[in-house]
Amino acid sequence: MGRVTGKVALITGAARGQGRSHAIRMAAEGADIIAVDICDEIDSVPYSLATREDLAETVRAVEALDRRIVARRVDVRDIEKMAAAVSDGVAELGRLDIVCANAGIVGPYGLDTADLVSRLAAFRLVVDVNLTGVFCTVEASRRALIDSGDGGSIIITSSLAGLRALGAPGGYTEAKHGLVGMMRAYAKEFAPHFIRVNTVHPTNVKTPMIMNDATYRAFRPDLENPTLAEAEAALGYLNLLPVPYLAPDDITDAVLWLASDESRYITGVALPVDAGGALK
Repeated sequence: MGRVTGKVALITGAARGQGRSHAIRMAAEGADIIAVDICDEIDSVPYSLATREDLAETVRAVEALDRRIVARRVDVRDIEKMAAAVSDGVAELGRLDIVCANAGIVGPYGLDTADLVSRLAAFRLVVDVNLTGVFCTVEASRRALIDSGDGGSIIITSSLAGLRALGAPGGYTEAKHGLVGMMRAYAKEFAPHFIRVNTVHPTNVKTPMIMNDATYRAFRPDLENPTLAEAEAALGYLNLLPVPYLAPDDITDAVLWLASDESRYITGVALPVDAGGALK
């Protein structure tokens, strides 16, 4: 029997990267999946976001494991559409036990410090997706989690930037720190229902959010068009262990543990999966 057999997991940002990894592993361990992703571009985000084809590939991978999946294209900032996605998933799959609030973005790099309007717009965008989007995800899931009646687990993807300041102010570090406060507040609120709430804090992870030309240039501003190999040394500066980035599966290992009954008494915890980056 799998570690989450008989459970239903909602995963945002499920079309690729960490979200797809979480969906496939949860399915392999016995869960049915509600998969949500925007599958569209967002103005000023400096890399391409997931596509409909990416989400379809997640669906195929889950179904290949003989698990059920309900997939919806939803922007996590839209609380009504998030609630509808949860409602559709619960109607088909019967319950909700696990919420992985994983969706997030990085905003534009290298904004002119004198361009106050652009800086504020970028800040608002990143906070809206990375912080408000998590609030919308949890709120849209609240009733279904409680009504399932057997407790549950909410896992919020923060970042190493939720434990230490990374880069100049621009919304990312601020939002990821804010998720820790949100997690602690929800942990207190949901405890009477035996619903646990925790954050995970990855360092750089080898996903499209990091593996793109805009990020390479941000880490290596001394080079016009740095390659991955040229960027890796700079990527690794965040970590205490000598690795430039982790694999999505490394984060999924922690998420699955927090979703499973193995961590049934763990709540209110900010769990680093950061190659020691929080100590550096």
